[in-house]
Amino acid sequence: MATPMTPARLAQALRDEGLTVVEVGDWETHNRNHVGPWGPVHGVMMHHTVTKGTDATVSICRHGYAGLPGPLCHGVIDKRGRVHLVGYGRANHAGSGDGDVLRAVIAESPLPPDNEANTDGNRHFYGFECENLGDGKDPWPDVQVEAMEAAAAAICRVHNWDGPSVIGHLEWQPGKIDPRGVSMTGLRRRVDERLTAKPKPPAAVTYTVKRGDSLWGIAASKLGAGARYPEIQKLNKLKDADEIKPGQKLKLPKK
Repeated sequence: MATPMTPARLAQALRDEGLTVVEVGDWETHNRNHVGPWGPVHGVMMHHTVTKGTDATVSICRHGYAGLPGPLCHGVIDKRGRVHLVGYGRANHAGSGDGDVLRAVIAESPLPPDNEANTDGNRHFYGFECENLGDGKDPWPDVQVEAMEAAAAAICRVHNWDGPSVIGHLEWQPGKIDPRGVSMTGLRRRVDERLTAKPKPPAAVTYTVKRGDSLWGIAASKLGAGARYPEIQKLNKLKDADEIKPGQKLKLPKK
């Protein structure tokens, strides 16, 4: 049991685990908190998307579709192993599942069969949707499965959880099969191995300049304070703070 971490802490935890993180729009405040509580959190849930193509997948997971508004998860893990953060807070990803499974996750004990749908999972689980058709034929690249492992380990590391706090949707809600093609037993084992090993060095954080951007604005939105713009200027060896242009990639210092 834990209080959900802040959005900034989640993004940093993922980067500290060596992941490439893509922040999509106003993900930090995009949620379904108005329909129910978010937290306490007890674990991490993995899904597959039944979609093809990263851009389309991210859009669907961010916006949802008729009858199921977004966000449909907190992060989308694409086939290149990147994590696209699309929402934070309550998200429509877990649905109602088995209370006995939740109790087993909290105790980090073996999971019982998921034969009931009597407990709100959207309140209690971080959720990652993984880009895959879920037909048993669409491949799971090694880099994507490693990103699933790293994302789960990042959250477990912050909350002092172990591998048994990571489950698949198929272990939570009756009738679900996702993430089809990925062994959750194997994933939990690799999460535990990762948690006992030395953490990987943080991945470099970059930002792609958009039309109308300024170093002050980038520092305000990405570092939390516009006055930190000289750090970006120095890190990128810019002689003039105004010499940025759309499409340019800037390295960002740590928050």
